[in-house]
Amino acid sequence: MKNQSGKMYQLSSLFLMAILMLSACAQPPKEVSIESLLTEMIDREAVARFPEKDFRLKQESSYNRASVNPEDTVGWFINKDFNSNEKDSNFIRIEDNNGQQEWVLMDHQGAGAIVRTWMPFRNAKNPGTNSIIKFYLDGSPEPVLEGNMMGLLDGTGLIPFPLAHKSLRSAVSFFPIPYAKSCKITVTERPFFYQFTFREYAEGTAIKTFTLEDFNQAQGQIKQVCETLLAPVNTEEGKHVKLHESLAPEEEKSVALPQGTSAVRSLSLKLGSYTDSLVMRSVVLQMEFDGQQTVWCPVGDFFGSGIGLNPYQGWYRTVGEDGTLSCRWVMPYQESAKVTVLNLGEESVDVQLKAVVGDWEWDENSMYFNAAWRGQYPVPTRPYSDWNYVTLKGRGVYVGDALTIMNPVEKWWGEGDEKIWVDGEDFPSIFGTGTEDYYAYSWGGMSTDFYEHPFHAQPRSHKYNKLNRKTTEFERNTLGYSTETRTRALDVMPFGSSLKLDMEVWSWTDCDMAYGVGVYWYGDATTTSNRVPDPEGVLTSH
Repeated sequence: MKNQSGKMYQLSSLFLMAILMLSACAQPPKEVSIESLLTEMIDREAVARFPEKDFRLKQESSYNRASVNPEDTVGWFINKDFNSNEKDSNFIRIEDNNGQQEWVLMDHQGAGAIVRTWMPFRNAKNPGTNSIIKFYLDGSPEPVLEGNMMGLLDGTGLIPFPLAHKSLRSAVSFFPIPYAKSCKITVTERPFFYQFTFREYAEGTAIKTFTLEDFNQAQGQIKQVCETLLAPVNTEEGKHVKLHESLAPEEEKSVALPQGTSAVRSLSLKLGSYTDSLVMRSVVLQMEFDGQQTVWCPVGDFFGSGIGLNPYQGWYRTVGEDGTLSCRWVMPYQESAKVTVLNLGEESVDVQLKAVVGDWEWDENSMYFNAAWRGQYPVPTRPYSDWNYVTLKGRGVYVGDALTIMNPVEKWWGEGDEKIWVDGEDFPSIFGTGTEDYYAYSWGGMSTDFYEHPFHAQPRSHKYNKLNRKTTEFERNTLGYSTETRTRALDVMPFGSSLKLDMEVWSWTDCDMAYGVGVYWYGDATTTSNRVPDPEGVLTSH
């Protein structure tokens, strides 16, 4: 009898478990909302998995509508990607809303979420504007969100810093605005430059549309996200693996990471001396995961410092005043991993490296971290051309880059637009308005100041300082080295079969420049890139 009761108890437990499992399976998937997107923004694990709720990143911008075909060498590189008078029409349309004339800058039909906005001051010397920006969601005749075009998006208004902020004569916002059916954005004065980057979700994705009520209810989470972004912490939980060696010229040293399914949670590197500014280019970081090399990148480009030690702090990487270079990318693997440091320089260099490795649950959406580098000198500025950062084949998620240029003249070099093709599309779904805009500032010819924010920075720039010449705040000069870096959280770029990222080479002067870029992405084991290790380029591209 006792044995029979035990069997009945076991059957009852199994039945109850089955009911719970069926109930869980029957529940609708968690919807995309302000709360879920803010959680994802600071979840570094999220970018190491292909999105469960699939989306593609898109952008509406004021790019010149004459740019239609890459074979048209005039129209494709035309530089008037703004609206300065009534003849310009680099926007969607003009419409009348309740007696108010409004310029429509975005009109997306379908489920999505705005994840990045960028707008510059119309007059670099006068940051004010009276234009009102309005967000109409899901076909509502009334805007769900509106405010001064700059004040709403520069961290001084409703959206707090650093989710929104000023960035060298621009207003930038990363605050997510989800919508279930549609999004229309308008302004009440003729627009100048603009970019609205948004996620386009697959049909049927559950979305909770942005409301001011939800925004107000999320204030506690918003505050916590802001504090987290401004104080990134290197993970110390896990197994610590260290390497401390002196590397002779042309020498490399490696360290194996713990066996079994795991993930690198943080990685730090410190070189013995930074007296030679080129040491950050000549020392190369290599990483292998499950027997495949996925990282080959000079340390300056990997950590976003460029040529020389240029301290700054970002969400994913920090370059410390003491020379410690840190990164917080999560890098999973299934069986084995190895980190190698290679010295391509002419002098010996002391290297201290530490990796913190923790647990990871590998699934079908887990991906390998990749970092690669391309450098070139000379890069002629005439004729105008597109310079390829990287071309990827397979499935993955693009997560950032760091560009270092050497400009031999005083005039501005960064008019070139980014052009990004995803999954074999005929026209780039992201067509930008200038290199400085891609890196979230503006009026680059008037400002080469240092700036840093959680997701982008200009840690190195040369200001105008020649003897016997008057220097003013608005002196147009960008002579010398400049480094810009951008890492992505909600604006990561998933791709199912391919991604190609080009940046226009567009300077106001006919000259030869030097370009070097570090690029970062996650991909499957079968995902490939057109970037290969280039020791010779490391030594000649500056």
